[in-house]
Amino acid sequence: MKRLTIVIAVLALLWSGYWFAGSSKLQDEVEGWMSARRAEGWQLDYASFGVKGFPNRFDLTWHNLAVADPDSGLAVELPDFGIFALSYKPNHVIAAWPETFALRTLSDRYQVQNEGMRASLVLKPNTALELQRAQFTLESLQLDGAGAPALVSSGPLNMALAQDEGQAERYRLGLSAEAVQLPAGFVTRLAADRGLPRRIRALNLDAHVTFADPWDIRALQDARPQPRRIELHLARAEWGELMLQLSADLTVDETGMASGDVDVQARNWRQMLQMAVSLGAVDARLAETAERALSSMASIRGNPETLDLSVTLSDGQVWLGFIPLGPAPRFILR
Repeated sequence: MKRLTIVIAVLALLWSGYWFAGSSKLQDEVEGWMSARRAEGWQLDYASFGVKGFPNRFDLTWHNLAVADPDSGLAVELPDFGIFALSYKPNHVIAAWPETFALRTLSDRYQVQNEGMRASLVLKPNTALELQRAQFTLESLQLDGAGAPALVSSGPLNMALAQDEGQAERYRLGLSAEAVQLPAGFVTRLAADRGLPRRIRALNLDAHVTFADPWDIRALQDARPQPRRIELHLARAEWGELMLQLSADLTVDETGMASGDVDVQARNWRQMLQMAVSLGAVDARLAETAERALSSMASIRGNPETLDLSVTLSDGQVWLGFIPLGPAPRFILR
């Protein structure tokens, strides 16, 4: 019994030494990383920072944290923020946001209110900290801007990312959101006269994206990896009586310009076309030509209110056959 007590005491001392050495090294590395970002022009201020969690966790906690990225223009102000990991599994980390914090872009400032905003990341245990998988969840979200709600999601939102085992640059991306409430002004401008509710019933996304490089610590320190191929298995939105579903296989060049075919299924497509005109995404004159062509195609399929067709992204334009519908989106991550 005495020997067992001695063994337990020695192991406890060894574990304590490991934790204190590990926490001290971790704090030094994080503080060094933050200093390097400041030298690059980031704003990175806080009232206090430390590592806690003895004996089984490494808990990194900040109070009154303010971060601003000069390249993207994004900035956040957080009263509290935490990153947590088990001390015996430090490559699996969990981040937790406060229920209220400030978000700023180049043009707007928002107050964010949320319930259950969490992220989980599993990293490869090497110096590059290459991302293997990640998950982001929240129960509810509200963005308030300029005195009015900018966006409200009253249902759960889940997003997941997983690295392909055979190709480090390729990731599976999934997203689902329910009951996304749009700003009242946006709905009034776009859809009030079309009898649409303020809430989008559901959003779903399933895709594989191949990037120029894997996602690792360099994505924060240097530049974000840019997409080079997008295999869109499913993107689906349901809003009132409208339904839009897309699938695609696109290649993306170094300028962010995509090329390839996009398969489109749309219910009540005429409303969608007029909404695209209202947003300025489609020229009104081209919309008239497109509507005539789409009407013929829909009638051939048997249901004049439902479309099932393909459009092509090429030379910076979206084409329906020989009809240009408008500029194609560029896929660039800032």
